[in-house]
Amino acid sequence: MSDLFVVDPVSRLHPWNRARFRQLTADPAHMPHAILLSGAKGVGKLELALELARWLLCQRPHAEGACGDCDACNWFDQGNHPDFRRVEPKTEDEAEEGVENEAKPKTKPKKGARPIPVEAVREVTEFLNLSSHRGGWRVALFHPAEAMNAAAANALLKTLEEPPERVLLLLVSHQPGRLLPTVLSRCRQVAIPLPPKDQALVWLEAQAEQAAALLAEAGGAPLAALAFADPERLELRQAFLAALAAPARLDAAVVAETYGKKNDPALAWGWLSRWLMDLLHQRLAGALRYFPEQAPVLARLAAQADLSGLLALQREVSGAGFWLRHPLNHALLLESWLIRYIETMRAKA
Repeated sequence: MSDLFVVDPVSRLHPWNRARFRQLTADPAHMPHAILLSGAKGVGKLELALELARWLLCQRPHAEGACGDCDACNWFDQGNHPDFRRVEPKTEDEAEEGVENEAKPKTKPKKGARPIPVEAVREVTEFLNLSSHRGGWRVALFHPAEAMNAAAANALLKTLEEPPERVLLLLVSHQPGRLLPTVLSRCRQVAIPLPPKDQALVWLEAQAEQAAALLAEAGGAPLAALAFADPERLELRQAFLAALAAPARLDAAVVAETYGKKNDPALAWGWLSRWLMDLLHQRLAGALRYFPEQAPVLARLAAQADLSGLLALQREVSGAGFWLRHPLNHALLLESWLIRYIETMRAKA
């Protein structure tokens, strides 16, 4: 599924992040040596960081971003700017390669990604201590920053504490709480919030159908919602939610086989977790967060569910993401949850 998102063709900034970009670039003479962009997945943090790097390296930057035409912009867009490094976790297949140096997002998410190793950070810190190609800035981007292991984070500390002149470190993090406090304290921390719902919907409706439903499922994160618009995923989603909507007819073994073995089990886990959360919201507060288009079904199911069983199942499922990264039998795990779901829904039926 694609994570290459549509952005402004020149500035590459999403509309909800343009004001933040202008704030960060308003005083180039006092640019901090390290910026930490943090927030939920799918709000455009990586694209904002890339545009900051592109703007800083551009030969003719303007208030809205890089010019897009100079040699520096062309190098950056081609992924070979000599004064830019992008460091991300390596997959098993990439383990023997050097530190990544590219300016464009990946078209597919990495699978089997490993932590950012200390060797990758040391290579970048050595690069940052060299002279720049044209006497300008050097930029290193770490994404996601929490993927650095302890040794890698400690290796970065010296550069954070004693940065060379005209060096910018860009850290992008979905979970800043996992970063070392010493790293956090040496960065200018910039929170990237979810955009206003109306603004996100206008942007998403121009690129995908079912925009409102997808945005709700994504918790208001528009880029995550756009990734959810993948046709294959939509088909799987519709079938899985239809199964959950009819627990009396749900065949736990068949559904678990389909979603636990033949497809990504994380999809089924995410849908089930959000479905259970919406059932609880409906039962306790009469409100829905993730599947508002399923309101009549969720209202009926919430009324008939055993509340204590629903609470216990929701807690277990929502905290089980850890197990999806382990080589256990995901189909059996999903089947056990679905059996308990059926029993919970049968309580007052």
